[in-house]
Amino acid sequence: MLRSCCILICWLVADSRSLFGQLFRLPTANHALFEKGREEAFFVGTTEKPWTTGTFGCVRSEGWQLHEGLDIRCLERDRRGEPLDLVHATAEGTVVYFNKQPGLSNYGNYVILRHVIQGFEIYSLYAHLREVRTDLRAGQHVAAGDVVGGMGRTSNTRERISKERAHVHFELDLLASERFPEWYKKTFPHQRNDHGAWNGQNLIGLDARLLFLAQQSQGTNFSLLHFLQEGSELCRVMVRVGDFPWLKRYPALVSRVAATAQGAPAAYELALNYNGLPFKITPRSAAELKSKTTKYQLLAVNEEEYKKNPCRRIVHRRGNVFELGSHGVQLLDLFTY
Repeated sequence: MLRSCCILICWLVADSRSLFGQLFRLPTANHALFEKGREEAFFVGTTEKPWTTGTFGCVRSEGWQLHEGLDIRCLERDRRGEPLDLVHATAEGTVVYFNKQPGLSNYGNYVILRHVIQGFEIYSLYAHLREVRTDLRAGQHVAAGDVVGGMGRTSNTRERISKERAHVHFELDLLASERFPEWYKKTFPHQRNDHGAWNGQNLIGLDARLLFLAQQSQGTNFSLLHFLQEGSELCRVMVRVGDFPWLKRYPALVSRVAATAQGAPAAYELALNYNGLPFKITPRSAAELKSKTTKYQLLAVNEEEYKKNPCRRIVHRRGNVFELGSHGVQLLDLFTY
């Protein structure tokens, strides 16, 4: 059992200099991510598939299935072959949620922490845990490196996670909406939501692999804002809504340029990456709107990015014309609910 003494466990790494200036730490003792050519020692792929299927993005089902986290391989096992690795908080933060009923989620036993990093509200998720630390409570403060649980292979998926594939599924996310439970009930009236606002559908994932590598190379110059806005654009959408919660939660993503002298913004132009993250937001006045009635208007699509990363199905092609897909509309509905 992971008892309260885990608070006192200090996460030590072989080279402490590697932590200098870093905002996020790897969640286990496995640091092979930073060793050239050792990706297979860090990532766990899906059954009979390469290690790349354990990375972030459109990496499964021939590019049509999204994997929103990193599957990090275990380093230590007991006599039965079960993982022994401890899982640590990636940064200082607060416990917002944990699930100890693995049958209720694909994540199995999982923990979510809230962090404020360079002014950004960001969430980390640790899934498939053998067990959650026994004294963990919602609202509890955790320091970077504190133990949050033990690596395992819990899940409610049809194909169970084998001992050989034991791993922690780790995510870094932005929160789509605090009104997710109400939106979900309206959108999926006949489906259960056992996790409230902490349902995985309410978390918009970042590629934590690229973030860790950027942080390592840039050191104290690493900027989370620049990281978010350096990603490739999938599409741009005009949202004819004067205000919605995302703007207040992530104001740094909103352009400082005023809509115009004609008054408050009547709409916002959103640049979305392939995972649906609105990473650049530009206020627009009523005079700038081409359509005065359409709530969402697709303005542009990066066809190269669409071909490379189609799995979120935010847009689709009808003949020679791109349209917002049903998943894209649902996501925009969630942001603006």
